[in-house]
Parts: sequence; structure tokens; C-alpha cells
Amino acid sequence: MWPASPASSTPPAATASPGPSRHDPGVPAPLPTVPPARRRPAMTTDWQLVSLDAAPRQPWRNGGGTTRELLAWPPGAPWTVRVSVADVTAPGPFSRFEGIERWFAVLEGAGVELRVGGGAQRLDPGTEALQFSGSAPVDCALVDGPTLDFNLMAAPGLARLRRVQGRWDFRVDGPALVAVYAHARPARLTLLETTLEVPPRHLLWRHRTWRAHGTLAGEGALWLEARTP
Repeated sequence: MWPASPASSTPPAATASPGPSRHDPGVPAPLPTVPPARRRPAMTTDWQLVSLDAAPRQPWRNGGGTTRELLAWPPGAPWTVRVSVADVTAPGPFSRFEGIERWFAVLEGAGVELRVGGGAQRLDPGTEALQFSGSAPVDCALVDGPTLDFNLMAAPGLARLRRVQGRWDFRVDGPALVAVYAHARPARLTLLETTLEVPPRHLLWRHRTWRAHGTLAGEGALWLEARTP
């Protein structure tokens, strides 16, 4: 099991071709473009690109912030993987999600202090994402004003989340959802002999069966991998 996000929707019960081959040899070939995607997609094996700024805001029931959902998988069914970005504007407790693992990473702001169970953890845009059980009591304190935060929720044992600083080489095998989120700076993903650039404030994702090595380059980019049946 891999070592393992406030959000407002209900959890389950318990997404290029290479750039042109003909171009001026003095000018680099452009990177492939990926069409915008819907947050709740049809089943697809193509790369999908989702804009944070195009995602609608969903207010929290407790009034402490809003959530923008970027991806819920699988489509047309209770989700087992959910990716969102939250504006946290006030301190307070997180909702509990029984039977779910959660990750929380700060994107903007001075940071937060999360008290999970009996321990406290301070997070800011330079720290690794924090994983915790969705059933644990969590209280959030703001260090110095509102924050913008990345949230991942998944069924237990399926997912992992990593913040990349610089370059990271990886391998992915089997059926899985993979995704890259870039926020302040673009990220560059090379996988299956194709290189794709992820613009700031976008999530790039794809679901398929993999047998591949890849490289992710970026400052503060987030890599998400979730195994699927």
C-alpha cells in the first residue's frame, strides 16, 4: 500500500500526438497541445487538460471556504478518486470522509497548521503534501491569512501524491489514472515518448494501462497516480 483535501461533494458509500515533424531546424518544434477537458469526463484514454480558473466554486457548508473540483473518477459513478482546489478563508474543522484517504498541499498563502488527531503539522507552498485518514478529526488554523490548497481524496491504498522540485524520474505500470498539476510555474511531462507542457493553474490527466518510464520537470508541480481496477 502506498503512503497516502477539504471538498464538498459526497464520497462513495463504505485524461497527443508529438509536435509537427517538419519545421524550421533553427526553431524548436512546438509541444503538443491538449484540448480542454470536462471535470466529469466521459471514459477516455486521451490526455485531458482542466483549467482551475474555469472550474465553478462550490461553497463549504461551514462557510470557511470554497472548493473547485478538477476531476472525479470514474465518470458516471460514485468516485474513487477526487481532485480539487480549495480557497480556505477561515479556520475551522474539516468534514470527515469515512473510508477515504486524503492529501493536502498548500499552493498559495503563508500556510496552515493542520491538527490531525493529537498532532499538529505546519504546511506551506514549499512543503510536501500531508496524507491523513478521512475519518480522522482535522482542525485547520491559518498562519497568516487565507490559503489556496490542493486536495486529493481516494479510496484506501489506491493513490499517491508527490510534490516535485526540479526533475523526477518515475515508472508507472498497470491500469492507472495519472495526473500533473502545475500552479505558479509550468511543468513538463515526458511519458510514452511524448512531451507535454502543463500551463500554470491546470491539471493534465490520463487514464490507461501503462508500461512506461517517465520524467516530470517543474518547480512545485504535483504528481498524482491512482491505480484503478
